[in-house]
Amino acid sequence: MTTGSTPNADDLEKELLGFLEGHTGTPWEADTDLFAAGGLSSLFAMQLVVHLEKTYTIAVRGADLRLDNFRTVRRMAGLVDRLRRPAPGSHDG
Repeated sequence: MTTGSTPNADDLEKELLGFLEGHTGTPWEADTDLFAAGGLSSLFAMQLVVHLEKTYTIAVRGADLRLDNFRTVRRMAGLVDRLRRPAPGSHDG
């Protein structure tokens, strides 16, 4: 992750792919269905939630906890990107 700036989608995907490879010992593609490929268990999915929340200072709650949001690295990066944006109708400043 780039220090002092919000990571873009490519940076998010690279970091998440590194995290997954480090924990599974397997290199992954950003669009691989991690559950269908046998790469992740539901328990590891919860570890991913904690990793995303701590690393990117987000809160994954309610409907965002759907398994589909964690099925691929690309979907996880999209979730992080969406949760880091201000909510519609909110104003900074």
